[in-house]
Amino acid sequence: MADMLKGKKVAILAADMFERVELEEPRKALEAAGAKTEVISIHGGEIRGFDHFDPTNTVKVDRTVDEVSHGDYDALLVPGGVGNPDQLRGDENAVAFVRGFHDAGKPIAVICHGPWVLVESGVVRGKRVTSWPTLETDIRNAGGDWVDEEVVVDGNLVTSRKPDDIPAFNREMLRIFSGERVPA
Repeated sequence: MADMLKGKKVAILAADMFERVELEEPRKALEAAGAKTEVISIHGGEIRGFDHFDPTNTVKVDRTVDEVSHGDYDALLVPGGVGNPDQLRGDENAVAFVRGFHDAGKPIAVICHGPWVLVESGVVRGKRVTSWPTLETDIRNAGGDWVDEEVVVDGNLVTSRKPDDIPAFNREMLRIFSGERVPA
């Protein structure tokens, strides 16, 4: 497991109000598997995490989204939290960054409210996706097939609903990020 992602570089796209556990636990799993991670955001400095609606710790931003390209990374992780993806989907550079991963066929793992960024990026059309339940209509309106399951893999896309799903999310994220593909 320690070398499963050796040599892989993973972008973690997040903004203020990210769900703390949805960034921290997948990041730990990625790094334990040998990946190098970088936090990418819409502004430099630090971003504030939340436990649902309660502010928690901050995380250092490694680079801003206008300084990077999908070509700099092997895979993308987008944590949830209500405010995080709402800010990201309003930033044209963040939207283009996500779309770049999709268009290049690179793996993307997104949890909870994170699929809002996928919707804005035009990535969910024709895809089977799960999310926090309140995103069902948005995903369906964007042409996605929303399902209520703990983890869904559709090609290079891994999605999950909530923090309770993190063990399954991490398992499938590591599998797909390691290079294993699932027929679309």
